[in-house]
Amino acid sequence: MKGRPNFRNKYVLLLDIVLIFVAVLGSYALRFELGPLFFQYISSAIWMVAVSLVIKPLIYYWFGLYRRMWMYASVQELKLIIIAVTAASVAVSAVMVGLLSVNVFRGFPRAVLVLDWILSLMMVGGLRFSLRVIGDNLVVGSAPIRTHGSRRLLIVGAGDAGALVVRELQKNPQMNSNPVGFLDDNPSKLKQQIHGVPVVGLVSDLSKVLENLRIDEVIIAIPSAPGRIVRLVADICRVKNMPFRTMPGIYELLGGTVSVSRLREVDIADLLRRQPTHMGDELIGATISGKTILVTGAGGSIGKELCRQIARWGPSGLILVGHGENSIFEALLDLKESFPGLSLTPIISDMRDKKRLDTIFERHRPQVVFHAAAHKHVPMMELNVEEAVTNNILGTRNLVDVVEKYKVERLLMISTDKAIRPKNVMGATKRIAEMLVLDAARRSNKPYCVVRFGNVLGSRGSVVPIFKRQIAKGGPITITHPDMKRYFMTIPEAVYLVLQSASIGKGGETFVLNMGDQVRIVDLAEDLIRLSGLEPGRDVEIVFTGSRPGEKLSEDLWDEDFTFQRTDHPDIYHLAGQDEMQGVELQDFVNHLVKLSQQGDGSGIITLFDEQIPGAQVRITPPEDMTSIN
Repeated sequence: MKGRPNFRNKYVLLLDIVLIFVAVLGSYALRFELGPLFFQYISSAIWMVAVSLVIKPLIYYWFGLYRRMWMYASVQELKLIIIAVTAASVAVSAVMVGLLSVNVFRGFPRAVLVLDWILSLMMVGGLRFSLRVIGDNLVVGSAPIRTHGSRRLLIVGAGDAGALVVRELQKNPQMNSNPVGFLDDNPSKLKQQIHGVPVVGLVSDLSKVLENLRIDEVIIAIPSAPGRIVRLVADICRVKNMPFRTMPGIYELLGGTVSVSRLREVDIADLLRRQPTHMGDELIGATISGKTILVTGAGGSIGKELCRQIARWGPSGLILVGHGENSIFEALLDLKESFPGLSLTPIISDMRDKKRLDTIFERHRPQVVFHAAAHKHVPMMELNVEEAVTNNILGTRNLVDVVEKYKVERLLMISTDKAIRPKNVMGATKRIAEMLVLDAARRSNKPYCVVRFGNVLGSRGSVVPIFKRQIAKGGPITITHPDMKRYFMTIPEAVYLVLQSASIGKGGETFVLNMGDQVRIVDLAEDLIRLSGLEPGRDVEIVFTGSRPGEKLSEDLWDEDFTFQRTDHPDIYHLAGQDEMQGVELQDFVNHLVKLSQQGDGSGIITLFDEQIPGAQVRITPPEDMTSIN
């Protein structure tokens, strides 16, 4: 790939020196129009040239104007130029006024200070952005002429992301892709042009435009687009047998950049996107920026995304704690690639090892802790009751104890909607873990809180990987009932709301996330089949196996017996009025459960769950199939 030419900054400095001389004399000439007064004040003009030649290059250097590749100048560089030129002009003005006060020269027209600032701004900025223009022209001029074989691209989304994609494609002709038009849902953009590419229609005109412009591929460049827009484009492209790709959603792009390299195939999460709500981002920054953050379960799907979104807020250090060495290693590699300047500490540890946790906290002194470590697979925990107790309950108590001992500022635990009147072992253990965190919040009067949410798309053990595996084998996809519905949320969106919850928590809250609308599992399965390039019923069958005893066709996101209070964020609610054990009663209950687990008495544990947890019905609820939809 032929890059842009690199103009050495030493030549920029030499040109700046010439322009400083021109700007000062030019300001005098504008003030006095080269008349007799111009020569009367020539003494002060010479002094101002001398002062400017000394001060301005030094200030420009201090602001980094000679450490940049001006071929890539942008709005950020323009801001820097304005600040640097203004600071230099202020410094020159101060020196000139000082010299005038000690009679170094006679008379000094103060208007030339303003004129010099204006001319310097025009010349310094003009020089650097002219280099940008020259660089663009040289790149375009040296680019091979696009052949008739280049792919004709249609960009859906005439906003910032679409403009950046088009610009990058134009600068990289070796990609052999030629953007020929935009579609947008804003009628006011019709017939406008972005980087020479016209807006040729609305998104609803997609089918007609594909035929008229002989398009070879469609690019969806609207990171904030809701799922219905992505689905509309995907459906039309599928019918027309047209290749299509998309930019990641807005939550995936947090902390990242929009570029052609990030284009990917549309996946199921894109079809279920919701309109993003950004509120109180500055509170997240205040909670995380400059602090040492520890994440347990950092190698899991939720934990890994937590680390990625936390990293963009610039913590002083990020500690990744997990039991699986491979998953922690993979998370570490991803973070190092995306955030090379961030201090990362990978730690392999079991939450049940309290002494190990104590050592970790003593050595690293985390200020904020996100607790995502847990066994979450519902059917698997029905077969491993004792393991669920020791990991989810004892592990959480160990963490809470060291968090209190080392006076951690903030603790947030990731929980599940299955903790509401639990009907399975996993939900019961998470409910008790919640109680431990909330009890610690009462004792310490610190912002320790819990966040509950439902199914997340693509997490390990969820329905999407199971369906994908069945599709890869040629089917069939098995679903218990055609009317089965569940709430789903994408992992990036759930984690973003978790960080929002952590920032608004005062202590002792149980937050519940708004999961949006329920999704028919049949629709989910059909979308996955189509995204695999197949057709439901023809290439992959969907088989209904029949509902199991006690299985609900739809989920209850809210428990009618509880009160849900609105918070400052429209997608986060505060659950009030729960019956909770606390203090000595809670600790004795946990001790009893741990003892039963050490004795291998799973039946006794389940009995204790039903007796002590309000509304629990673990024993009477039939265990779920290993591949069931939870």
